[in-house]
Amino acid sequence: MAYTVNGKTAEADEEGFLVNINEWDEEFAVLIAKDEGINMTPEHWEVVNFLREYYAEYQIAPAVRVLTKAVAKKMGPDKGNNKYLYELFPYGPAKQACKIAGLPKPTGCI
Repeated sequence: MAYTVNGKTAEADEEGFLVNINEWDEEFAVLIAKDEGINMTPEHWEVVNFLREYYAEYQIAPAVRVLTKAVAKKMGPDKGNNKYLYELFPYGPAKQACKIAGLPKPTGCI
């Protein structure tokens, strides 16, 4: 499987996660999100960019509980809760947001 946008192609695994996270850019994010049935809003970008920063610092994609706590710490309890994150990413905030962010599948995700 692969994503192609504006003449660029990025390989993805069978679940749609990018094989090489360095190939990610915002155009791929929009394309992956569209595949996931998500129209990217500033709130989606806030979580995606947060995940990319988190990954850059810790070299790991956080599972949903860790993600929720980390978002709450950085953006406050209004955004750092399951209800808000599942509204943005209905198929699982950690798994779906990580896929859109071009990160590996979080540990512990089915």
